[in-house]
Amino acid sequence: MKRTLYAGVAMILTLALVVVAFAGSRGKMDLKAGDEIYACNCGEACDCLGMSRNAGKCTCGKEMVKAKVESVKDGTAMLKAAGWEKARSFKTDGKYACACPPECKCDTIAQKPGKCTCGVEMKKVGS
Repeated sequence: MKRTLYAGVAMILTLALVVVAFAGSRGKMDLKAGDEIYACNCGEACDCLGMSRNAGKCTCGKEMVKAKVESVKDGTAMLKAAGWEKARSFKTDGKYACACPPECKCDTIAQKPGKCTCGVEMKKVGS
């Protein structure tokens, strides 16, 4: 009986640690030079700055385009895509992130609310 209780407590503590460890990962996209992701294709004047690991629509409703990460520095990724004259700057910390379950790997972030590429409504980061 005592073993069962200890095992149950250990499982709950382990689950709590896993939740805490992954709690901060939503809302931030960890990128490195050479990565390929999907980015909002609205143009440099657009302020939604959506990025995702999946193809789909940006929070502003436009189709995302496959882009390559040229560099990452100080919370900003420089992305280059076919048809873009020059690389564009995207924040790697989103104000909004996909609220899909952890098994979903779209990692969609944006600076404006809307739906992520997997169709789930995005949630304000930190709420």
